[in-house]
Amino acid sequence: MSGRGRLALCAFAATLMAAASMLPLVEPAGWILQAAFLLAVQSGMGALVRRAPVPRVLVLAAQALVTLVLLTVVFARQQAMAGLLPGPEAVQRLAHLLASGAEDVGRYAAPAPVTDGIRLILIGGVLLVGLAVDALAVTFRSAAPAGLPLLALYSVAAGLSGGGADWLWFLLAAGGYLLLLLAEGRDRLSQWGRVFSGAASRSPGGPAVGAALSGSRPTAPVRTGRRIGALALGVSLIVPAALPALEGGMLFGTGGGGGGKGGGGTISAVNPLVSLQDNLNQPEDRRVMSYRTNSGAPQDFYLRILALDQFNGSEWRPSTRRLKDVPERLPAPEGLGPDVAVTEVTSNISASRSYQQTYLPLPYPATEVRISGRWRYEPEGRTLVGDRGETTRGAQYRVSSLMVEPTAEQLAGAGPAPAALRREYTRVPGSLPEVVEETANRVTKGAANDYERAVKLQDYFASNGGFTYDTSVNSGTGSAAISRFLKDKQGFCVHFSFAMAAMARTLGIPARVAVGFTPGTEQSDGSVSVGLRDAHAWPELYFQGVGWTRFEPTPTRGTTPPYTRPDVPAGDTEAPALPDKGSSAAPSIAPSVPDSCPAQMRKQGECGSQAAPGVTPPTVSGTPASTVVGVVLVAVVLLALPLLPLLWRLRARRRRLGLSAGRTPVRGRAAASPTGQGTAGADRGRGIESPPPSHATAGTLAAWQEITDTAWDHGIEPDDSRTPRKAADRVVRLGRLEPDAAEAVHRVAGAVEQVLYAPEPRASTGLAEDVETVRAGLRAAADRFTRIRAIVAPRSAVRVIWAASDRWAAFTARFTALWDRDRWAGWLRRPSRQQG
Repeated sequence: MSGRGRLALCAFAATLMAAASMLPLVEPAGWILQAAFLLAVQSGMGALVRRAPVPRVLVLAAQALVTLVLLTVVFARQQAMAGLLPGPEAVQRLAHLLASGAEDVGRYAAPAPVTDGIRLILIGGVLLVGLAVDALAVTFRSAAPAGLPLLALYSVAAGLSGGGADWLWFLLAAGGYLLLLLAEGRDRLSQWGRVFSGAASRSPGGPAVGAALSGSRPTAPVRTGRRIGALALGVSLIVPAALPALEGGMLFGTGGGGGGKGGGGTISAVNPLVSLQDNLNQPEDRRVMSYRTNSGAPQDFYLRILALDQFNGSEWRPSTRRLKDVPERLPAPEGLGPDVAVTEVTSNISASRSYQQTYLPLPYPATEVRISGRWRYEPEGRTLVGDRGETTRGAQYRVSSLMVEPTAEQLAGAGPAPAALRREYTRVPGSLPEVVEETANRVTKGAANDYERAVKLQDYFASNGGFTYDTSVNSGTGSAAISRFLKDKQGFCVHFSFAMAAMARTLGIPARVAVGFTPGTEQSDGSVSVGLRDAHAWPELYFQGVGWTRFEPTPTRGTTPPYTRPDVPAGDTEAPALPDKGSSAAPSIAPSVPDSCPAQMRKQGECGSQAAPGVTPPTVSGTPASTVVGVVLVAVVLLALPLLPLLWRLRARRRRLGLSAGRTPVRGRAAASPTGQGTAGADRGRGIESPPPSHATAGTLAAWQEITDTAWDHGIEPDDSRTPRKAADRVVRLGRLEPDAAEAVHRVAGAVEQVLYAPEPRASTGLAEDVETVRAGLRAAADRFTRIRAIVAPRSAVRVIWAASDRWAAFTARFTALWDRDRWAGWLRRPSRQQG
């Protein structure tokens, strides 16, 4: 295989190994298979163009062009010209996906879902790094600088991952870089004429016909590669460690910690994958925001951040949806009919400068939002999301919203929800225990409609079910946590809201979970202060004609909605006053913690709240079966990887000994020559047709190859510059063999010379026994470490990499004819007009 071909293969492998460090950042991991295929096409294009006498810049341009075409076909085929070429619409589509991916990266924490935008960023990034590595290492023949893009790829992954098996990805990326360095060293040394890894032995008619399959591997490039690799690996360890801790989103945390003067820091960001309990044990109930409103029912003025509408068995999380520009007036709420009484209220909200998150707390349903800055609108959840780093830090905004006041009769008479909405919001995972549905049916027995079922569920949790509010309970939210909560009957808002939503879904009632803040505490100046401990989670159930409706199953938290209890007179509304500009940063005048709070709850920091302003609580403590199977498979693969050299060596030894004893038929040409090329192949290269090798020749050469590799495994590197007889003397001398083993080596060497040079080769007997004798002699003379390494990590296993390189060279050689200009010219040449 040519040096460039070997370097191209190693560059491809190094890029893919470094890209594997991105696997923990997203799920599922199928994107890397697509990236590997596209990377192989990109690398193959470079190999093809380099076979033509073209400038290096054209090689890089061709690879860049095919990369753009590949990304267009995968991500913008409908907008591309002829479904292939990147036109203006395709470029616009790719730019839109990149912008959407950047938003998703800032929105989700690792592991994030593989949205189209994130997938484009991942695959496009891998292709760009692969292009840079291939250009530096192969096109411009400088492998050392190629470590910089590999280091950048690993450093990004290491800085964003949440820990776990980071050492595994580091070793994988480091191994790819070292492989690239060693391949370049081997190629450079071979250009000076020194025999390296069997290069001389594969040339027809060379003097090393009787040597083993591979040549010697000098120690100088190995030492140099180790030194360069150690320096690069040290940098790759230091750089990720020097990066600041990234919290919140997958790329940029929207909340900090410990920054600024005074050490107050900022409150952790809201993120769909950040725990609701992260900020629960704050030492003080810092103010999040303050507001003034003309609502006549301030006790029902919940500030909603976003809704969790997907339940996968492990956690509740928001769906991935498209964002739009914020309209002047938000659309009417979904499902709200004209017969339901509504009152539009206006509120002025001022967020504290210590409260920094990407989601804007709003009363539900908001109809108009006046705020400066860059914000986007998500219609399904009716939420506003900060764009390009925009957060709530110090924000002041004015919101118009509806106070929806349905009656019990309207809710009881609600018709069926639309089929699509019902199908999406009643979906439950298969891992949900049967006890959840059984309990829901038992609690709601005798209810005449969905409204009565919902009220029975709320009352079951809030009053008559025997549940206890306890903040010391593990805040898992998956299937097993819900089952445990129903059994133990202890928990806080996380458990109450998620359990009621799951049970409602089993009854066919569309349900989701909202996360935000309870109304807060009224201050002496007429404003309302919302503290960190006012964070809360509650279920929302859908009723046709009313829309998404709040319920409150958590005891001692929030307020019970009036439509689920006896009628309460509605209050009047009046014009709100603007909040004081500096009030958001000032401490509350009245504490949010009630004096009646139990000692245990006060100690846990739970008085007045159950959850921090996060979105998804920690995942369920009970591990799903699919996760267990996946972990077991990964563990099996990790355990099997170090054993691959051992397994290959055992298989190769068994095959060779079988061939030496005449038990294995000759296949192909690998066994026909010590060089691995075959006498038939060599003759064919000189225009001579030779018959296939005999069993005697193949068996003898296989025995010699096994002795050579066994000696190599014990530290005696092959030397292709020696004849079989001289090579045997060297093995006996360096291996310190006893007379029996020495005689066995010479017998096999003599058999090799006989089958290669004798006019009529004769079969030799006892070759397999001689090989075993030599192997036993080498083991007896070696120290313990050498014996163990010869078994566990045999040096000769590197032949697998060389074989893969040869196959890659053969594969690329098939396309060489495409660039054979003489061949094309011959096809296009006009026939001669001479008369015969």
